[in-house]
Amino acid sequence: MRAHVVMASCLLSLSVVGLGAQSSDPRFTPDGQLIRPENYREWFYLSSGLGMTYNSGVLQGLVSAASNERFDNVFVTPQAYKAFLDTGTWPDKTIFILEVRSSATRGSINRGGHYQDAVVGMEAHVKDVGRFPKKWAFFDLGTSAATAKPLPANSACQTCHEKSGAVDETFVQFYPTLVPVAKAKHTYKSTDD
Repeated sequence: MRAHVVMASCLLSLSVVGLGAQSSDPRFTPDGQLIRPENYREWFYLSSGLGMTYNSGVLQGLVSAASNERFDNVFVTPQAYKAFLDTGTWPDKTIFILEVRSSATRGSINRGGHYQDAVVGMEAHVKDVGRFPKKWAFFDLGTSAATAKPLPANSACQTCHEKSGAVDETFVQFYPTLVPVAKAKHTYKSTDD
């Protein structure tokens, strides 16, 4: 009898833990919109960029005021990160979140340099081979959208990633801890343009 009570307690504990765990697989509404992943800050942090742009004309003519530069923080699901370490490529159901934050230079005791401030945008890059004709799709989640439709397959994001992504249409070239992994697994594509 004691063994049954112990077994029942263990099963109950496992079911409660399972209820609290949130899947990192992409979730979609019935009409195909991506549901914003709320736990993305618990995923693997890959890197941050400051003031990055992929179009050389974007910054021309602008005063390079540091207060206008934005931080781009990139997160990826834990299971995708672990698979990448093993294979050098991204598995199906990978989700990247690009969290864009404003930068600030004056605040509290800071008198120089930059720190991250408010979220000013968010994008998702999702790999779902069965759902998207090009395997990957982009979603603009803005600052607070609960759901988002995929951007067109010929969007600037999709086109740029297809052309310039170092691994599987992703910008691994900007994730310094993953570049050696991709090179060792022979999945890294040179992207010097």
